Amino acid sequence: MSSSNRRVLLSLSGSAALLAASGLLGRTAFAAGKIKPNATSALVVVDVQNCFVTGGTLPVKGGEEVVPIINTLSGKFENIVVTQDWHTKGHTSFASAHPGEKPFGMKKMFYGNQVLWPDHCVQGTDDAALHKDLTLASAQLIVRKGYHSGVDSYSAFMEADGKTPTGLAGYLKQRGIKTVFLTGLATDFCVAWTATDARKLGFEAFVIEDATRAIDLNGSLAAAWKTMAAKGVKRIQSADLA
Repeated sequence: MSSSNRRVLLSLSGSAALLAASGLLGRTAFAAGKIKPNATSALVVVDVQNCFVTGGTLPVKGGEEVVPIINTLSGKFENIVVTQDWHTKGHTSFASAHPGEKPFGMKKMFYGNQVLWPDHCVQGTDDAALHKDLTLASAQLIVRKGYHSGVDSYSAFMEADGKTPTGLAGYLKQRGIKTVFLTGLATDFCVAWTATDARKLGFEAFVIEDATRAIDLNGSLAAAWKTMAAKGVKRIQSADLA
């Protein structure tokens, strides 16, 4: 090998080392091979509702920004599922249901620690409606969750008690779906819980990061990504899809 070729090789090796150290090499290599959804893939659009966007009762910063991204992504999928938070009035997850408690505090429930939220996504209200600019006419299923008054439900697969299924897993498995691609609101709560439950139930799970937005309550976003990674959830961008 000539000395000039050795210099090029060493330069490339050094660049690769820097990329690896920064954590970018894996992402770049992964993105280089585009992922093409197929008949066994489903796009899951989590809770893109009026309550979670600007002007809603529990707004996620930039929540409405996911809408055009999701609309574009939808054209790549044969199978689309939409979820809706669908709470009863006076739901146990609402701070208003507990005298003396304030929103964003914590309370011990029979199923674990519960963040107490402002009243939001109450059944039948405009606040609970899907965002008007979502164009998902080809979606085959809407899953409503959180309608049991005594237990919260972040995951599209399971209530927060970890025992009460929504039926989504059975629906997807009966249709031969093996991989779910998750989008929506919020990254660190309903998206993350759905992703980790998907893995528990045997699905391959991808979270499309730029098609989600987070609440990030007391470091919840970083904690959610750490948990998802530990469970085998893959973190990608919309540009990674063919």
